[in-house]
Amino acid sequence: QACPNEVTCAEGCSDCCHALFDISLVEALYLNAAFNERLPQGPGRERILDLADAADRAHYKLKRKAVKAGEKGVSTESILADLARERIRCPLLGDDDRCVLYDCRPVTCRLYGVPMEIGGKAHSCGKSGFAPGGAYPTVKVEILQDRLFALSGELAAGIGSTFPLLADMLVPVSMALLTEYTPEYLGVPGEG
Repeated sequence: QACPNEVTCAEGCSDCCHALFDISLVEALYLNAAFNERLPQGPGRERILDLADAADRAHYKLKRKAVKAGEKGVSTESILADLARERIRCPLLGDDDRCVLYDCRPVTCRLYGVPMEIGGKAHSCGKSGFAPGGAYPTVKVEILQDRLFALSGELAAGIGSTFPLLADMLVPVSMALLTEYTPEYLGVPGEG
């Protein structure tokens, strides 16, 4: 509302649905639960899982390439810039360029299109009307990410997970859909 001429997001625009990013444990569990509840079985679910599998393999290859670049001495800033240019279609993006779980989408999806500060630098969608160097209200993403990590920590503690780093887990949307978040996976002690 503050910048109606600059925020050009509209139905059918799916630029953000091709961006690379990971989500926190609490977001992954929420998205997974919504997916399983709304698409418990059928060809639509199987199609999304097939797309998620392909997207997850593509994410893995890109992350492996980034690790190798780091081992060769390429700067982190350069690696991140290269990754920001990569595009992988989200498995939840329907043929009509609309999100299948729009009302349950992660924070990154919700913020895409508005100016964000990440690592002290401003970023915005290339399709937006925000002029480089202009003064605009900006979302400090690290504050939201810190809160999501804190919520993930509270969740892990609340379920009694025996995995000390569970709350630090970040996964792409594809992995959040493919994973069966069983008590064993989450490190929840139980009988038998």
